[in-house]
Amino acid sequence: MRKDLFDELVESVKQMKAIQSGRRKPSRVTRSDDIVNPKSPDVAALRTRFKLSQAKFAALLGISTDTLQNWEQHRRKPEGPARVLLLVAAAHPDVLLSVTRQPTKRRASRSVA
Repeated sequence: MRKDLFDELVESVKQMKAIQSGRRKPSRVTRSDDIVNPKSPDVAALRTRFKLSQAKFAALLGISTDTLQNWEQHRRKPEGPARVLLLVAAAHPDVLLSVTRQPTKRRASRSVA
């Protein structure tokens, strides 16, 4: 085994021991319920269905790109109204698009009397 990989493995074991003893907090927590029974849609898959970039999908939902990235990478999960909006988007994508489309601006014609 390469020394650098071995050293990284040893450091991981030390961190694990520190977390187990309560001297260190874990950098991330994964709950089995979140994996087995997710309550929110797969945001990355949903964005792929819409065929939009992260920036455009975030703008469509009215959220920051950072928030979207956190959802897609499972560092955070959408809650409350955001979760409901994503569920609606998953079930009825046409509704989300129709509500968020900006109407085209028309010039008002002026009639001269």
